[in-house]
Amino acid sequence: MIMNSFNLLFMFFLTNFLLTSTITATTPTYLFQFCTKNQTNPNSVYHSKLKTLFSSLSSNATNNHEFYNTTIPSKNPSNTAYGLFMCRGDVSSNLCQQCVANATQTLSTDSDCSSSKQAVIWYDECMVRYSNTSFFSTVATRPGVFLVNSANITNQESFNSLLSVTMKESADKAAANSSVGAKKYATKEASISGFQTLYSLAQCTDDLSSQDCSSCLSDAIGYLPQCCDGKQGGRVLFPSCNIRYELYPFYTNITPSPPPSTSPASPVPPGILSPTSTPNFGGSNGISSRTIVAIVVPITVVTLLFIVGICFLCIRRGKKKHDSAAQEPKTETDITTVESLRFDLSTLEDATNKFSEANKLGEGGFGEVYKGVLPSGQQIAVKRLSKHSGQGGEQFKNEVELVAQLQHRNLARLLGFCLEREEKILVYEFVANKSLDYILFDPEKQRLLDWTRRYKIIGGIARGIQYLHEDSRLKIIHRDLKASNVLLDKDMNPKISDFGLAKLFGVDQTQGNTSRIVGTYGYMSPEYAMHGDFSIKSDVYSFGILVMEIISGKKNSSFYETGVAEDLISYAWNLWKNGTPLELVDHTIRESYTPNEAIRCIHIGLLCVQEDPDDRPTMATIVLMLDSHTVTLPVPMQPAFFLQSGADQHMPTIQISQSDTR
Repeated sequence: MIMNSFNLLFMFFLTNFLLTSTITATTPTYLFQFCTKNQTNPNSVYHSKLKTLFSSLSSNATNNHEFYNTTIPSKNPSNTAYGLFMCRGDVSSNLCQQCVANATQTLSTDSDCSSSKQAVIWYDECMVRYSNTSFFSTVATRPGVFLVNSANITNQESFNSLLSVTMKESADKAAANSSVGAKKYATKEASISGFQTLYSLAQCTDDLSSQDCSSCLSDAIGYLPQCCDGKQGGRVLFPSCNIRYELYPFYTNITPSPPPSTSPASPVPPGILSPTSTPNFGGSNGISSRTIVAIVVPITVVTLLFIVGICFLCIRRGKKKHDSAAQEPKTETDITTVESLRFDLSTLEDATNKFSEANKLGEGGFGEVYKGVLPSGQQIAVKRLSKHSGQGGEQFKNEVELVAQLQHRNLARLLGFCLEREEKILVYEFVANKSLDYILFDPEKQRLLDWTRRYKIIGGIARGIQYLHEDSRLKIIHRDLKASNVLLDKDMNPKISDFGLAKLFGVDQTQGNTSRIVGTYGYMSPEYAMHGDFSIKSDVYSFGILVMEIISGKKNSSFYETGVAEDLISYAWNLWKNGTPLELVDHTIRESYTPNEAIRCIHIGLLCVQEDPDDRPTMATIVLMLDSHTVTLPVPMQPAFFLQSGADQHMPTIQISQSDTR
């Protein structure tokens, strides 16, 4: 306890020093830069225009402009240079000038950027951007950069709720000025507790309209759960806007200050209460520095010891509650936690016309799915579990309790359940376009899925699985991710369904072993199919197969006994090795697809199906790879291959009816 207190005291003084250094720094802090591979000759007309542009940007930064854009024209429009800079709304004119000078100097001398036709560079204090095409007054959210404070937050649920509200208020405030050319910068503080404050910042380039600024900031805020969930700080940098939050004051408050009696003389570090008055450090009547130290240090030590003591007691009390709850045996009454979701069997029979064949939507490994209409007119999907499915009451309750807690736009939403007589039924939201395989593998219907929709589906599935793995209260492994378990709504947004096979874990558990293999051959990872070892990386493998199917429009099993390759993954790997990965792309979308995005998706798919689970990326990393083209992808290794002898071409869902070993 004493050692922890001394460590905290040391961290307090270190943090105070770092904060003071950060806020009073006069040297710009470099963050990131992005330069296109579209190069220009150093002796070209455009290169000379860039020199003039950099000079203009630097000189205007000296005129106390915090935002400035300009055009250096040329007789040939392709040689015209467009550029702008934006300084953070609270930096001094001197620091803004220095930052822009550093940025233009780096762009003009850096080996990667000096010959690029387009580039953007971010410092903590400013951003500089240029291009050979006009981008003024246009929202740009690519390329994007995510930076994270690696320290974890303690109460994630309440913090995320506060962060969402605070960041939205900051964004609304920044975008509030409707006139183009007006300053679009705002900060916002919110109290986390008596000892911590959340600081947030939002800013757009001044050439955006209020609506465009709001749209840009909304997109940036939408990435926070992906890059920074559970972290004490993070930022999203776009060419047109940026946001940031921390638990310490990383900006200078530029609003008019209240009277000295209610305002501290300098920013206060996180976890320390603000003083109620400003001490006098100067003059003959001032308090000596030795006296101040003698007063402040003991109070600080006592305060920190008090905080540590409270934290210790809270953790101990929480552990006791957890232990006592864990010892309480589960009974059949457990399902009353979702009792409000119960449907009567008669209601579902009326809704589906007594489960008529005409209302049948499909059939899966655990039963049949019917379309129904409630008396209110609401359409529903009714999953009637087979009496011979092997799924007992416990497994049914597992699915109900699990799905009822999940809230994500890319997961099928559970509306209710029925447990009556011998019937076990789940009621889901109705999804208009059925399942992904229904459209993707149909020669006529697959034309409905152009490249934009397919790319959106890949990203949506990735976010849904990331939520299951990392963002839900408990880690959840799907174990049967495949095209038929991805539903498509009226806007072709993907919704992952069928959590009956999911394995529920505690917070620190990410893998297990089972002798009851459930899943679908062709989608199952080799370590799961052969040894029963499953983990979040098993779902990553299935996702990689799914990505390849979405890009190619072909089933993984369609290559069996064709002589072309053993399976889709083998085919994709051979194309990748030969330098022709785009031959994998479905011919029906050859006119609409974006080559760079397609190659990136193939690259990610191959990373997902590597034999060693440790070599596969996590879903959080995959989402980042899909969203940010500045992230460098590792080189994929040869995928895991299966021997297909005797395998069923249609790869049915399989179950081996032995009990789990764990």
